Amino acid sequence: MKFVEVNLLGVYVAPISVMMAAAWFVTVVLRRVTGRFGLLAYVWHPALFVFAVYIIVLSSIVLVISR
Repeated sequence: MKFVEVNLLGVYVAPISVMMAAAWFVTVVLRRVTGRFGLLAYVWHPALFVFAVYIIVLSSIVLVISR
């Protein structure tokens, strides 16, 4: 699939910016779920772990959309 610019209220934005926003929302939801169950207490560096999860979610979104 060819990535094309997204028309957002008359402004063309790169498709990666839309995917980054979607990945951020998914990561926020996952962080709240792990925070509710206390799972972030078991990782060595919570901020680094959340960043790694964000990168995994973003790359997954890119791979799904590119097919």
